[in-house]
Parts: sequence; C-alpha cells; structure tokens
Amino acid sequence: MSHLIVHGGTPLRGRISPSANKNAVLPVLCATLLTRAPLRLVGVPDITDVRKILDIFRTLGSRVQWDPADGLLELHHEHTVFDAASHRLPEEMRSSIMLVPPLLARFGIARLEDNVKGCTLGVREIDPHVDVFRRFGATVERAEGTLLVRRAGMLEPTDHWLDYASVTTTENFVLCAAGAPGRSTLTNAASEPHVQEFCRFMAMLGVRIEGIGTSRLTVHGGSELGGGEFRFDEDFHEITTFLALGAITGGDVAVRNSAPENFPLIDRTFAKFGVEVVHEGGWSTTRRAGPLAVQPPFTPNTLTKVEAAPWPYFPVDLLPIFIALGVRAQGNAMFWNKVYDGALGWTGELSKFGAHVFSSDPHRIVTFGGQALTPAVVESPYIIRVAIALFMVAASIPGRSEICHAGPIRRAHPRFVENLRSLGAQVEWKD
Repeated sequence: MSHLIVHGGTPLRGRISPSANKNAVLPVLCATLLTRAPLRLVGVPDITDVRKILDIFRTLGSRVQWDPADGLLELHHEHTVFDAASHRLPEEMRSSIMLVPPLLARFGIARLEDNVKGCTLGVREIDPHVDVFRRFGATVERAEGTLLVRRAGMLEPTDHWLDYASVTTTENFVLCAAGAPGRSTLTNAASEPHVQEFCRFMAMLGVRIEGIGTSRLTVHGGSELGGGEFRFDEDFHEITTFLALGAITGGDVAVRNSAPENFPLIDRTFAKFGVEVVHEGGWSTTRRAGPLAVQPPFTPNTLTKVEAAPWPYFPVDLLPIFIALGVRAQGNAMFWNKVYDGALGWTGELSKFGAHVFSSDPHRIVTFGGQALTPAVVESPYIIRVAIALFMVAASIPGRSEICHAGPIRRAHPRFVENLRSLGAQVEWKD
C-alpha cells in the first residue's frame, strides 16, 4: 500500500482543473459494451479503476486506444467475446457489477465474483442488483464463489420501486432497460450529478430516457444503439476537495467548475464553518474572514449539523472532507451519515493529531474543534475521501505527518500529489 508524506502548515494557493468523476466514468465505460459502434470519450481520468476496466476490455478482444496524458479514449467493441468459464471481473472494484447488464445483452450470461466490493463503507449488499436482474427476467445463481447471471430470451421491460435511492442499482436498471424492448419505469431512482451524466451518455447512444435528474426514470429500450463522442464534466467531489484544502490551510485555491448549479447545498455547508464559496467566470474559490469557526444555529441549545444522504441531500462521499473542517474549526458540530453503517469508525485516527471527536453511534459523531493539533502518523481505511480527510488535517498542521494506506486516493483522483505540489504543498508518495 502507498503512504502519503506531508510537511504541513503551508497555505495552498493556485488554480486546479479537476478530473472527471470516477462514479460517472466507470458506469459509462461499462455501458459502452452495449454498442458495436465506435466511441470516443474525452476526459477519461488516469485512475486505477479505469485501467482495470480497460484491461478487461482488452482481454475480451475490444479495441482500446487511450492516451492517459490527455484523457482521450477510443473504444470499439465490434469483435468483443465473453467466456463465462474463463473471463473474470475484478472483485476489488464494485463497479464490476455494472458490467453484468451489457454482458447479458451481448452474450446472454455474465459471471461476477460473489465478493465484489469497493471502499470499506460497511455492509454494501448486492441484493438490490439481484432484484433488478430478476425483474428483467434474468436468473441469478451461485456457483463456486461466483454469481452467474443468465437470460433465456430477451430481457423483459418492467416497473420497479427501489428500497432506497442507490446509485449503482439505478444505473444497472437503466442498463438492463436499454436492452429490454419496451417501456421500463424506476421509482425512487438516484439522481446524483454523476447519475445524470451517465443517463446523458445513454441518451447519446440512442436510449430514450425521461425524468433525468428526478426520482422517477422511464426508459424506452430495445433500440439499436450507436456511437459518437462524449465529454465528461468535472467531478464535483474533486472540486469540493480542493476548495476545502484551500480553506483548511488558509490559502487561496481556485477550481474550474462548469456546473455551479450543483453547489447550493455544498456552499451552505461550507458556510457552517465560516467559509464563503464564490462562483465566477467558470471558477470556484473559497474565502474566510478569519479562523475557521462553526456557525451556531438559530435554534438555541442545538448543534450545527451536517446530514449526509442520497442526493439532493448533502453528498455522503463528501462527509469526511467536512469532518476535517470541523476538527479544525472553533466550536462543535455533529455529522450524520444516513447511508453507510460503520463508515465513521475511522474518526478515532483523528485523536492521533490531538483532535477531540465523540462517536455517538455508528452513524453520528460530534467534533469538538479548535484543539491544538500536532503532526502524526495515521492509518486510513480503504475509503477514498477518508484518506483525503486525514491528509487535509495533516496539511493544516506544521510539521511532518504520514497518512498510511492512502492508496485508495488513486482510485478517484489522478495526479493528486502533482496537483497539490502545484499549489505549494510539500507532499510525496512513499510506496
């Protein structure tokens, strides 16, 4: 595993052009298997999960031409083949499950490792995906540590209501519906910006989708799909991350942002810690009049809260970033993860810096900010933005700190260290 070494205490300053959102890019890559037409994708980031999927495509016989330096990817799945007896999908990457619908559509069968997983965010069941596959008429069975998903004939259109607004389950429903002739409807669909981006890609292929950006999607499937060129948006997670790095170090970081309409709630959350976000001319910056400080709520005898849940709530993936701000800000704040069980267990590592964090239950913590912090060696779980949150705290403290097992950052943020150095950070990987 890779570790991050940082000599903190330097205000970060400069401009960053963020990469595309991993959670938009990976489902789009999976969806490309649905068409035999050539495709050109612009802005594909050089991250480990992208490399793994492209390796799968090459193994299956697809034509892959990718320049990681400029993010230009050309794909052609005209001669792709799949053998369930020999071809394996990587279990360490949760997005593998979104390869199932296109493999079903092309070859009538898909094989998935029974223990497919991503970041260690508590129990992440695959039952909702199995429900979707079965609703479209597929059979799902276990065999020697793998899941075999088969279809006997064409996938059948269906109406479905999700137990909760799951991003990957919503995307799997759309992928299945694209290959099912007729009209399929999903209620309680996820609506995050990366889900909307994925749906726009599907529409480019020729899938008619109604309700993009809402909790109810109607998909008209069965059409022959085409190709074309698709350009990815900037990742709102990465935009927020670099804005927060500027704020926590007392610096001045501007981040390119072509979709500020996604940021009103994120902006208001920054404001809870005394940070103003300004969007102007395609760039976003943060400003603070003085030290970070938790803004007390109007209602007396209550805590300032950050409640994270599926969009349009505050994004749960960004919660660790704001916990880092809470640790450094004067005052107390409560953070509530309404999605993942046990995803806040890492906050005990913050005590190694001298931070005071109280765990209320598996979903809620309270930060008692403004403590005098010192450099430390801390260990990150396998969660992308937890590693970044620990780095943020370290970057705000003068002296040498080490974030052990920070490798998951590479799954989502290309050139992370290079970008930080361009802002003046003293940071390096230790492999």
